[in-house]
Amino acid sequence: MSKNVNLKIDGNTIKVPEGTTLLDAAEKTGVHIPNLCYIKGMRGIGACRMCLVDVEGGRGPVTACTAKVKEGMVIDTNTENLQDMRKFVIDLILSMHPLDCMTCTKAGVCTLQQYAYDTGIKESTFTRKDFGYPVDTANPFIKRDPDYCILCGKCVRVCKEQGTNVLEFMGRGVGSKVTTAQDGPLQESDCTFCGSCVDACPVNSLLEADRWRKGREWEYEKTDSVCLSCGNGCDITIKVKDNSIIKINTRADDTSSEKYICAIGRFGFDSLLSDQRITAPMKRVGNDLQETTWEDALKIVADKFKTSGSKTGVISSAGILNEDASALASLAEDVIKTKNIDTTVSLYADADSIRSSDIVDIDKADLIVLAGINPSQWERGLPALDASIRKRVSRGAKLIAINSEDIKAGEVAAVNLIGDEASILAMIAKSLTSKSKKVDKDMESALSGVSTTEDSDNASELLASSKSTIIYCAPSLFNASRNISILTGANVVAVPLEANSRGVITAGLSGEGMTYQDMITGNTDLLYIIGEVPFTQRPDSKFLIVQTSYLTRLAKEADIVLPSATYLESSGSMVNYLGKVKKVNKASAPAGDSKEHKEIFTSIAKVIGTKLKSTKVDIKKAVKAGSKAKLMPFEKQKGFDVDPASFIDSINASMIKGSRLSWLKEALAAD
Repeated sequence: MSKNVNLKIDGNTIKVPEGTTLLDAAEKTGVHIPNLCYIKGMRGIGACRMCLVDVEGGRGPVTACTAKVKEGMVIDTNTENLQDMRKFVIDLILSMHPLDCMTCTKAGVCTLQQYAYDTGIKESTFTRKDFGYPVDTANPFIKRDPDYCILCGKCVRVCKEQGTNVLEFMGRGVGSKVTTAQDGPLQESDCTFCGSCVDACPVNSLLEADRWRKGREWEYEKTDSVCLSCGNGCDITIKVKDNSIIKINTRADDTSSEKYICAIGRFGFDSLLSDQRITAPMKRVGNDLQETTWEDALKIVADKFKTSGSKTGVISSAGILNEDASALASLAEDVIKTKNIDTTVSLYADADSIRSSDIVDIDKADLIVLAGINPSQWERGLPALDASIRKRVSRGAKLIAINSEDIKAGEVAAVNLIGDEASILAMIAKSLTSKSKKVDKDMESALSGVSTTEDSDNASELLASSKSTIIYCAPSLFNASRNISILTGANVVAVPLEANSRGVITAGLSGEGMTYQDMITGNTDLLYIIGEVPFTQRPDSKFLIVQTSYLTRLAKEADIVLPSATYLESSGSMVNYLGKVKKVNKASAPAGDSKEHKEIFTSIAKVIGTKLKSTKVDIKKAVKAGSKAKLMPFEKQKGFDVDPASFIDSINASMIKGSRLSWLKEALAAD
């Protein structure tokens, strides 16, 4: 635990942890030290010279973003001399910056504009310079205008820290600019269009491509929520004007390595206006689907449920909310009277691995182990996890990568082990026990005959010396990974592919009857499918009900289609893969006559003549309960071999097809 340091800033005595920068220390007292290049959570570079402060007894001003607090320091942040220096910096920047604040999209949230106001500069005293750089508008995601760039380097640094390494400085001196390799457009680079650079840019140099004249920041209604497009469940802020979503930004704490969202989470909202949206119930008449009323559709559904009873199958995606899952569990068990209920989670995980995963904070981890998973920003498989791990590594954490193939994350790993993952985990356990005087007999027996290698020894040394280890594993390797936790105390998380896997499992959506595979291969009289699932052909069932937001290929095969709201149009809660219960807030009204899942379940029960019972599970309490690790075989469970990138692509197929993301998919296919 860091010891505290006493110092005085602008006459205020404060106490902060040792190692804190002067800039962060000042913020704790409510004093803002102007800065243009500082990024919370990252090492300061002192490039902009705006954060200069005076230290009593020092030789001259120091940069507050790099200088650390010391016992007894006395700091002045706003002397007349410091004000003059800052004014000079702003004056110089403005001589090279367009002065079109009246029509600039970033007006009101532009850091440069604010500092110009604070220093009273209307026009630069230096000779104006106009570089006339070409504007990169060749993609539908990010507009890049180098003429507005103030060379703060924020975009370059966030891009490097998350490992994408697309942006870099080119040139020297006043003619420098931020650009891509070969100075080409973004789509000719390795850009993933995550938009981290857009969130970092303090001016109008990097902006969403379609923002022009769609409102200023102060006109937007802001809603904090969670992205449900994949297993990461990232925090987002949705910004709405005139009942339309204008943009989505990351919402994680500025200092957190989780501050990231991918292109799907940032730009997929276009699909809300897609012509593939289902805005009214539909029923099959002959060979065609025709729109009908909710009253008619619910009566048909209720009558079918009454007669099918225990021969009903229910399949749900894990992209629904906790409240939806609880209502569905009650509908199936108490109203329809069927035990045949399962989710898409069963394709890639067993319920125990998801339910028993630990609650973790990646920002506290000094060692991360990847076992059998390949998070990738480029293949779009759990991209936020990949970015978070790379950020933690850049901030000093170590990574051990264990995979049957040489994965891209291995390039930043301290130890990269390639081979059978379960066998490698056993070798690491053997290396750990070989250095221990006390070894459990059962563990010793389980590891008999296992040999070690130099790499397993190196991995064991990192594990033994770590104060906070997180093992992110494929659910099929959860038991084998937990054996390591028995020896080291490491936290283990089985990483799911859908956002609310932990929530739907905790809520009880894992029945005792037929499995997902049983139901889609026939064996039911009626099959009720909720959400977008990774199969498109009609199962062999007498009657098919599909409840979804888009007219998918499967929906086109249905007998009844019930229009559901998307997660951006819904309210409730979810549990992310780290075990955090998060609030999901509605940002936009459901399209047409579509309804939230839980409303539909309640309406079905009402028409049948039964009221849904209140939830039986306290999600927060159940998630915290966890379970104690016990020795299990060092084996990889079979039956969960799903390609993460392909699976995530399939459950977001409608969102991708109905938004500008289709451009990206086509561009990647062309490569």
